[in-house]
Amino acid sequence: MLRRFVSLCVTGYISLIVLNWSCTKIDTTNIGGDLIPVVDNINTFADTLDIFTTQGVFNDTTRLTLFENYSLGKISNDPLFGQTDSRLFMQLKPAFYPYYIGLANDTLIGVDSVVLCLAYKGFYGDSTTPIFLTVNEIASQGNDQWDTLSILHPINYAPTTGNVLSAQPTRVYIPDLAKYTVIRRGKDSVQNQIRIKLSNSFAQDLFNSDTTLVGNGNFRTDSFFRAFNNGFAITANSGNALMYCGLNDALTRLEIHYRYKHGAGPDTTVNYFYYNNGSGAPQRGAVANNIVRTRPALPNGRQELYLQTTPGTYANLAIPGLSGYTNRIVHRAEINIEQIPDNPITDSVFRSPNFLYLDLIDSSTTTPKWKPIYYDLNPGAFYDPDYKIPGLPYFPIGGQVDFGYFGGFLRKKADGPVMRSFYQFNVTRYIQQLVTKSSPNYQMRLFAPQSFSYPQYVGAGNSNKIDFFIPYNNSIAFGRVRVGGGEHPNPQYRMRLRVIYSNIK
Repeated sequence: MLRRFVSLCVTGYISLIVLNWSCTKIDTTNIGGDLIPVVDNINTFADTLDIFTTQGVFNDTTRLTLFENYSLGKISNDPLFGQTDSRLFMQLKPAFYPYYIGLANDTLIGVDSVVLCLAYKGFYGDSTTPIFLTVNEIASQGNDQWDTLSILHPINYAPTTGNVLSAQPTRVYIPDLAKYTVIRRGKDSVQNQIRIKLSNSFAQDLFNSDTTLVGNGNFRTDSFFRAFNNGFAITANSGNALMYCGLNDALTRLEIHYRYKHGAGPDTTVNYFYYNNGSGAPQRGAVANNIVRTRPALPNGRQELYLQTTPGTYANLAIPGLSGYTNRIVHRAEINIEQIPDNPITDSVFRSPNFLYLDLIDSSTTTPKWKPIYYDLNPGAFYDPDYKIPGLPYFPIGGQVDFGYFGGFLRKKADGPVMRSFYQFNVTRYIQQLVTKSSPNYQMRLFAPQSFSYPQYVGAGNSNKIDFFIPYNNSIAFGRVRVGGGEHPNPQYRMRLRVIYSNIK
């Protein structure tokens, strides 16, 4: 009997939560803009509210997971946003220890070359400007814990580097990466792979580490191998684009091309060290993506806002007209964000972010905190941005934002002879709650994240906090856009909140 009573209480409590959630939306539209009533100033009205904007720059400590695409390259000349330098640090290890090259009964003759390979997944920037890459070894880090797999390094981290390992700077011309490259003396070919030939001296040292050649070679254990090679630091010396690399792709590997004898006569073949040969140490190596932005001085954001994807910038938005906004039926509340066009060629090369994101700034506490916007991220998901309702997450489960409803995705429109970007955010349910319940009129934050987190909800048991990073739909460092602030002199580019409503009779 007691169990049944408790079950009924829980069911009733959940029903009450759902009913309360539903009541925050009196008569709004969640299917599409085509169902919004026409503004006739008799039954349906429209307000356009001013937005006051300021510019901000993140001190970014984003961490990439092990299964994302990492960036590599250099943007030397973005006339609006300056320079970006993205370096990749990674370890490529043998699949087992003690390791030996080839088959057990092979007779090794000599090494031909060692090539560091990266699986190419795409680019951002000017693909017509060649990129020149150099590889250095990663020096012993002491207590830095560079090669500790339990640590995912933030994008402002870079280990110490040592000797140059590449034979010479490798020229990468992005359009050529789609073509097939013949390897293994014509026995095979690859496509969409960045190939960096390492020096002959490194190749010989690596080959000599084989346990069948030297009984106490560097392939005996993981610690011996790391003492020999602690990883590779790949740096772009010049270029005007970022390339994206998939580390878990089979095309990311270290190729050891060598000569051997097995049975009939000498032949040539190749062995591979992959980034991820298995599920755990020592097969998987450490990795870091260090991204440094060098921007010009940005304006205060009142007229123009500069939004750059992680590691990036943000804008603060304040809408004082919502304070004391009277109760009404909100059919649509939409924030419109318009790109200020620049040189059309430059804008096409350095494209706008695929997605922007909008959240709230809670200044009611001693230290201001950010939290998700209420209701509008996904009208089909129950979540509590204050994280106070038992059983409800503070963000839609699985990070599922309904972009078709919430918006924030990149769109294009004609502006004279050119096309420019614009974004729209649907905040209808949030504004309805604000006017119905006289909720606080929070300031907002607008940015282009690769991922984001809300530290106030992070548990103490995970120092990396990576489990609490919510992935978004932008690749790291991909995209930038200059948009109109709330005081832009041209109304065409000015940021505004438009509210379509009916009065309550």
